[in-house]
Amino acid sequence: MAYEFRLPDIGEGVAEGEIVQWFVKEGETVREDAPLVSVLTDKANVEIPSPKGGRIAKLHASPGQKVKVGGLLVTIETETGGPAAPPASAAIPPGTSSPPASPTSGAASTTRTAVPTAPPPAAPTSATSLRIQASPYIRRLATERAVDLSRVQGSGPGGRIVEADLVGSGASRPSPDTAPSSATRAPVGQVPGTAPAETDVLERIPIRGIRRVIAEHMSEAVHRAAHFTYVEEVDVSELVRLRDRMSKHVEKDGLRLSYLPFVVKGVVAGLKAHPRLNATMDDAREELVVRSAYHIGIATATPDGLIVPVVRNAQAKTLAGIAREIQDLAERGRAGKLKREELVGSTFTITSLGALGGVLATPILNYPQVAILGVHRIFRRPVYRPDGTVGPADLMNLSVSIDHRALDGYDAAQFVATLKAFLEDPHRLFAEMA
Repeated sequence: MAYEFRLPDIGEGVAEGEIVQWFVKEGETVREDAPLVSVLTDKANVEIPSPKGGRIAKLHASPGQKVKVGGLLVTIETETGGPAAPPASAAIPPGTSSPPASPTSGAASTTRTAVPTAPPPAAPTSATSLRIQASPYIRRLATERAVDLSRVQGSGPGGRIVEADLVGSGASRPSPDTAPSSATRAPVGQVPGTAPAETDVLERIPIRGIRRVIAEHMSEAVHRAAHFTYVEEVDVSELVRLRDRMSKHVEKDGLRLSYLPFVVKGVVAGLKAHPRLNATMDDAREELVVRSAYHIGIATATPDGLIVPVVRNAQAKTLAGIAREIQDLAERGRAGKLKREELVGSTFTITSLGALGGVLATPILNYPQVAILGVHRIFRRPVYRPDGTVGPADLMNLSVSIDHRALDGYDAAQFVATLKAFLEDPHRLFAEMA
């Protein structure tokens, strides 16, 4: 018999998932509990096993396609019960064509006929589907580009229209008197009267999976928040010496003590002194939501793109405990083995490229958070001492970006000043832990 498997509820708050990879093909046989499909939710890949054993009759979604929770994923002809028969409501008399499917049933016929499969019917128009999900920025762009938003399919969260959806949407609104015909109109981005330069294209890389989630998230952050970045130079000479001494005692069983755990503890101290930076924006209610727990997101590069695993309740953890957790999250993140709950709920984010941290960057907020810290490379340079002498020092730049709608530059400067004090005298971090 035919078994229709639908996308299950795979996490609190998950409304849809993107098909990343099928582990089966139509016509193949699959065992129960064998890997069936990899689905991306937020930034976590979830591997879903097959609920039944049998032959794959139909895959109802392609890689890159988004499926709502409860949406049809695959039809499996199970190995028990003999030949599959269609439901009574969908029976097909011999020699006749298949009737059109009900918009709400989603049931697939299992009768083996030579009737060609018809494309699924268009979704019925309703008042809900006519509501356009687009920010004021997107609406302005659409007006400037003469794009009819009612004809654009949004690819953002909840069907929201993002800027990428406007490119080549085919939903322009030309004036009937002045617009050129479709045969002569130049493609988007091409200068009229010139031929498209396709001969030098090396590769076309689809923006899919985590890369697409990152694109949507970054676009939303830039378009919603008013970014402001403040930069300060920090003398971390004492931190370098302390870390070198502590590493001999802390590094064991494969654990590596980097500077990042010290930065995390310093950030917690700074957020305690300036709690408005440990917050998220509730744009729907126009409120700044200040948090009491310190869940620190650590931006981590993976082969698929940037992810932000979370060190929860960092204020309650030791330096070695934070180091161990950061290392574990990073290793499992690069292997694609993090759970969704390990990637959500952060209240503040730190982004660092370690030895490749460069001199300066202006980090984009991890929306809806209102602050993010960029940690940059440590350079040894000569500096003037308070006593007038010149000597070597280990210097590092910190850059903090804030949402200027909720915070001011003065808030950013105060926070960085507190963080700087702890990193320049890192022994204070241990007093902070007491």
